[in-house]
Amino acid sequence: MVHDIAKKIVWLGHDSFRIDTSKTIYFDPYQISAGPKADLILITHEHFDHCSPDDVAKIQDPGTVIVTEKDSAKRLTGDIRVIKPGESLTVDEVRIEAVPSYNRDKDFHPKKKAWLGFVVETEGVRVWHAGDTDFIPEMNEFTVDIALLPVSGTYVMTADQAVEAALAINPKLAIPMHYGAIVGSDHDAITFKKALEGKIEVLILPRS
Repeated sequence: MVHDIAKKIVWLGHDSFRIDTSKTIYFDPYQISAGPKADLILITHEHFDHCSPDDVAKIQDPGTVIVTEKDSAKRLTGDIRVIKPGESLTVDEVRIEAVPSYNRDKDFHPKKKAWLGFVVETEGVRVWHAGDTDFIPEMNEFTVDIALLPVSGTYVMTADQAVEAALAINPKLAIPMHYGAIVGSDHDAITFKKALEGKIEVLILPRS
């Protein structure tokens, strides 16, 4: 089941993903080409490389639901559902849980902003998009099947810290993100994968 869903996850670069299950779900569309219209768009926070109204417009239609936090909601139009960490909602049988996403040793993503990561349950599999975050204590309580984890450092956790997070959460599959665009390189993803060999399966996706 997990690997079936993994085959339906498309990395669009940086923190952007599309999941092509029974619903078309996008996370943080940024610098994307036009693609399939979205049933759901999940936006973690208001920074330009995550909340991009121009990119949202490429995949939005009147039936698209956008789930995000209060700051991003002010920059977007359409069917917008505002959510906070610890809250959840269901849209067309897709369960969406908002989880904390913040920095501990830097000031780019303060906890007080209540910006988001998302755990999305689709076709029986729980996929976690971490957003822009460090390894935070709340992660020890997460139960997920597939983890999309930032690895580039600077604004988010480093590859080594992402390894710690993955080991704490113990997903069935981890996919590195947040590299190869604004910060980070393929080396960060490879470092992450090598450190988890024999412990957690890591899939490095090609850019689409």
